[in-house]
Amino acid sequence: MEAENTTCRSISDFTLSGIPDLDDLNFWLGFPLVLMYVMAVLGNLTIIYIIKVHQALHSPMYVFLLMLSIVELLIATTTMPKMLGIFWFDSRRITFDMCLTQMFSIHFLSTMESGILTAMAFDRYVAISHPLKYSSFFTNQTIIKITFFIMVRGIAGVMPLPLLVKRFPLWRSNLLTHSYCLHQEVMKLACADITVNVIIGLVIVFTVMCNDSLFILFSYLLIIKTVACLADESNLKAINTCTAHLCAVLIYYIPVINASVAHRFQYGSIPHLPVLFGNVYLLLPPMINPLIYGIKTKQIYKRLIKLFLNRRCKVNIAGLWTTKKM
Repeated sequence: MEAENTTCRSISDFTLSGIPDLDDLNFWLGFPLVLMYVMAVLGNLTIIYIIKVHQALHSPMYVFLLMLSIVELLIATTTMPKMLGIFWFDSRRITFDMCLTQMFSIHFLSTMESGILTAMAFDRYVAISHPLKYSSFFTNQTIIKITFFIMVRGIAGVMPLPLLVKRFPLWRSNLLTHSYCLHQEVMKLACADITVNVIIGLVIVFTVMCNDSLFILFSYLLIIKTVACLADESNLKAINTCTAHLCAVLIYYIPVINASVAHRFQYGSIPHLPVLFGNVYLLLPPMINPLIYGIKTKQIYKRLIKLFLNRRCKVNIAGLWTTKKM
């Protein structure tokens, strides 16, 4: 590991780190990370396959879930290969431009995920509070417009971050404490005034994450108001359609808030805490959300069981056929 140098200089690459104070365990920590990655890839690919194949699942709720699975698959793939390179092969260097590319990808995809979760909350609100207007409101054109808005908002909000970092000519150090490039950490290494970076970063947090979380909260307050007026059996059915989404929202926002707080306040006694929060913030939702939607969503659960039963039957038939031939 390179020692931090306080002399300002130009750099062509950054050095990524594992987890501070746990360098001796980096090799072993790679195994749970690769397990999480495999679970995230298989889980999200399964959700994508089931929704794509079954025509009955081509409704707005499942289209948004398909988009969520694609985004989470990209988030995991953007960060995990390099992280495994650090933990297993001590491959810590990343070029300046690749660092900026990874920075943009992580923040853009995170913004996309927040926007999709917000759209899913609005979808549940319309489905429960205004069921007669649901099909007329959530048309294919509406879904395309919502998707386009989420993408444009993400690009417009995140694009200034790598551009602002690229303008810095001199750096105090090229040593990053994370296993990937984040704007809030990279900017602190610059030998320049980072006030603009801090302000824009906070603006993005408030205009994207805070607005989305408030919109989700407001949607569920309206849903609760509607559910309170329904019959008991209708209450349970309405709530069941929201449980998976509520779990996904909590799994996304709790690590995001923890990671944001950890980066903005110093934890001198626990230096690896921000890094652990950062890894959880990126890796936990892609791994857990397919499990939640696979178990909590009845339509997907039924098709998951059918998919695995069909494959098991095919394997058994193939085994019996081979045995008879012998």
